[in-house]
Amino acid sequence: MTLRLSNVAVARGGVPVLSDVSFELATGEALVLRGPNGSGKTTLLRAIAGLQPVLSGTIHGATDAVAYGGHADGLKAMLSVSENLTFWAAVYGTRDITPALEAYALAPLADRLTGTLSAGQKRRAGLARLMVTGRPIWVLDEPTVSLDVDAVALFADAVRGHLRAGGMALLATHIELGLDAKVLDVTPLRARVQALHGASDEAFL
Repeated sequence: MTLRLSNVAVARGGVPVLSDVSFELATGEALVLRGPNGSGKTTLLRAIAGLQPVLSGTIHGATDAVAYGGHADGLKAMLSVSENLTFWAAVYGTRDITPALEAYALAPLADRLTGTLSAGQKRRAGLARLMVTGRPIWVLDEPTVSLDVDAVALFADAVRGHLRAGGMALLATHIELGLDAKVLDVTPLRARVQALHGASDEAFL
């Protein structure tokens, strides 16, 4: 399986933010997006996940293969951690949530209502949700927000395990995770768009 972007352009609120984005990601590979806040990383990830259309260009290999992790954790506050993961496992046709609980040290919290968890615990549960989808491409927007050092290490280990199992990972993060990953700095792609369209910075793209 391959995820391939060819000359992709994306916009936020009608304002073009990135153009000519091209890269290829193969089985077992990770790609880290770099760039300042407002450079268009979130917009690009949302397009790859199928949450918004591209302005131009093509995205191959993402349909029904992407599990997206954004700023929301995708959890119901009145369900326990295990009930949330069981729900998502059923949605995606998988069953065993045990590896996800173990990967993020959530077993002691399995019966806790998600709404009672700390921000870091919720984030760990939200990331565990990606594991139970069974989908090969993880698209992650600032996944380490609210995580302490130990939890960041758990996340990095989970990504490595996913890659070893034949998955792929595309991440926007400012944190060094110690992954053997390609890096794409989107800043030059953003600069060309702004020069052509006279677009001003938006607070969050």
